[in-house]
Amino acid sequence: MTTSFRMSGRLIRAALTALALAASGAALADGAVICNSGLTIASGDVKDVYTGEKQMAGSTRIVPVDNSAAQADFLSKVLKMEAGKYQTAWTKKSFRDGLSAPAVKSSDAEVIEFVKKTPGAVGYVSSGTPAGVTVVERF
Repeated sequence: MTTSFRMSGRLIRAALTALALAASGAALADGAVICNSGLTIASGDVKDVYTGEKQMAGSTRIVPVDNSAAQADFLSKVLKMEAGKYQTAWTKKSFRDGLSAPAVKSSDAEVIEFVKKTPGAVGYVSSGTPAGVTVVERF
C-alpha cells in the first residue's frame, strides 16, 4: 500500500508540474510582434527597433507602433523594462537624436490595420496570428 501511495503521489506531482509548465508556456506565447509583409526584420532586432537603435531595414525606414492594450506585456516580456523607463528612454532619444517615440494605437485591430497599410511598420498584438502581416516573434 505504501508503494502505490508513493507512486500515485509522484504521478500527481508530475501531472501538476506538466500542467504548470503548459500554462506558463501558453501565457508566454500569447502576443506577437508583427511587421508589414514587405518588411523583413529578425526577432533579435525588435528591441533595437523599439529603443530607436535600428531605424532602417535595407532601404526601408522602420515605423514602430505601440499598442496601449498590450504594452505592459510587451515591455516586460520583450524589452524587459517598465513603462516609465521606456518613456524616459524615448524622451532622451527625442532631445538627443531628434527621433519621435512610436505612435500609440489603442487596440490590436488598430495596430494590425496600421501595420498592413504602412510600409516599414512594426507593431505588436496581444493574441492571435493576424492575416496579411508577418509574425516576427511571439511573446
